[in-house]
Amino acid sequence: MSGELRSLPSRPSLRYLRLEAKRRLSTAEFATLHDAQAAIAREHGLPSWTVLKQRIQADTDSHALAQLHWVIDRFRTADQPGWTVPDDHEMRAHFDDRFLAVISPSDLAAVIAALAADLRGELTVIRRALLDAEVQLTGIRYVAAVDEASPHRLLGLQGFPVGERITGRPAPAEKQPNQLPARTQGPVPGDLADLADETVAELGLPALVLAGGEPGRTPWVIAAGLADLDRDEPLTPAHRFPTPGITALVTVTAVLRLVATARLGLDTNVNKCLRGVRLENDAVTVRDLLSHTSGVDGPAELYGDSVRDLLELTGPVVPCSGPRGKFQPSNGSYAVLGQLIADVSRTSFARAATQLVLAPLGMRDSTFPARLAEVGAGAVTTYTVTPDGAFVPVPDQILTIEAAGGLWSTGADLVRLGTGWSSLLPAALTREALTMQAQPRPGGGGAGFGWLLGARGDVAEHAGLGLDSAASLLIRVRDHRTQVAATSRSMPLASLGDRLKRSWTNQ
Repeated sequence: MSGELRSLPSRPSLRYLRLEAKRRLSTAEFATLHDAQAAIAREHGLPSWTVLKQRIQADTDSHALAQLHWVIDRFRTADQPGWTVPDDHEMRAHFDDRFLAVISPSDLAAVIAALAADLRGELTVIRRALLDAEVQLTGIRYVAAVDEASPHRLLGLQGFPVGERITGRPAPAEKQPNQLPARTQGPVPGDLADLADETVAELGLPALVLAGGEPGRTPWVIAAGLADLDRDEPLTPAHRFPTPGITALVTVTAVLRLVATARLGLDTNVNKCLRGVRLENDAVTVRDLLSHTSGVDGPAELYGDSVRDLLELTGPVVPCSGPRGKFQPSNGSYAVLGQLIADVSRTSFARAATQLVLAPLGMRDSTFPARLAEVGAGAVTTYTVTPDGAFVPVPDQILTIEAAGGLWSTGADLVRLGTGWSSLLPAALTREALTMQAQPRPGGGGAGFGWLLGARGDVAEHAGLGLDSAASLLIRVRDHRTQVAATSRSMPLASLGDRLKRSWTNQ
């Protein structure tokens, strides 16, 4: 037994392993309990009993981390003799059917097996929560999310090469994005300019903007990296970024302005107000859509050469296969809210959102382009990274759902959104928007109207990860002090957001 390499189960029991060590000591297989414990640790590919205990305790705190450890332990010897490929049954024990509807169990196993050498590297846990986790392994940042229902199968698992893996660039060495120091605007707090430079280098980002401020004050902005690698164009605070996720906060604020003027009601059935389409579930309300509890399905076609009408994306009846009343973020909910804004305002979503939110907040550098050609000058070029570590511009395409991620904006304008959205609403409606509307998520936190609320209720935020970019906006609830991050490459920014939150302790 001591020579056999085994994977830890998805829900390992330290008590069971302690008993196993004592049993093997009692059979005289080992001379001391320490030897038995050390052997059990080695059998699971870990150097010591102490490391094994730490692993199990960490997995107990995070179902997502436990599943990541299973993947690593199960596949790290896939390139060595004697390894057996997990069959469909084993893969389905760890990956949710919704995940495996996109890629078959056998194809997924082949993809992970090809990473075997990387999986033997040193694992660093970047961030862990009950249902999601972020780790780094051999120059790849992995993000995992699991279902809240036992046995907590993986709903998503994605890898992102970071700085140390990015070796090929479409520009000579003197154009590398981490060479130029960050450009700043306004009174930047503390050492955040250094943080921006470090993040660009560490994560391998072409461009990164950090921005922040508080109500009534001029925003500060940090621009690090290059807006376009081929042109060797330094990023400036004036450059515009796509804003997946954050766009939803514009949509929410526009809806709440319509509620404030009695053109909509929070508990109005959505189908009573829609004109060109209707929801499959007649019971869904405006409140359901705002609080991520509608059960509305997201359109399959998220990117294309232009913004698409909801009728084109879903047909006349929008599917609602998810459970109403359960927290489940969906692009579909915000696609419907965008249509609702257009139908009630009797104009396009982009025009209504501009009139209701962008213009009153002075967001003059923010637009909703219908196609990429309309983004215009002053926008960043977005990139993806090839398997061999080269930056490649993302093909010309745009998010088809304006209300979920169609906004292009600057760091300063996004701060104006975070610090000023509540000034457009009655105080009671602002409080309701920042009050838990859905049942708390496992591990803490929940949803208000659009905003995701921290477990302690002191921070509200919204973030998004697109095919070509990522963005996040967070506010301190008590004073609406705001911090923004956006990058021109698809890369999770949660760990950066955590560092930005910690910087508030000194402000």
